Amino acid sequence: MSHASMLQAASGDGGSSPALIPILCLFLVMGLVQVVRPQLLWRLNSRLQRGWVKNPEATEPTAKGYAMQRVVGVLFLATAGWMLLRAL
Repeated sequence: MSHASMLQAASGDGGSSPALIPILCLFLVMGLVQVVRPQLLWRLNSRLQRGWVKNPEATEPTAKGYAMQRVVGVLFLATAGWMLLRAL
């Protein structure tokens, strides 16, 4: 890799994928769901656990667990938003 191509790749001007914007928008929607209604994500995940967990309903997070998911969701939204702004 030449020095010029490494500088171009490092600057972020290296021709991003056309699918990047829709994927980042999907991430923003997922982050919003995680902040606003994390219970929806738990319900989806509990259905996926049915094959190997005896009682998936017993794995529901507590109020503190949901609060932590919201905090992580805010950080996720900030990161995805920053990435989207950089891609535009």
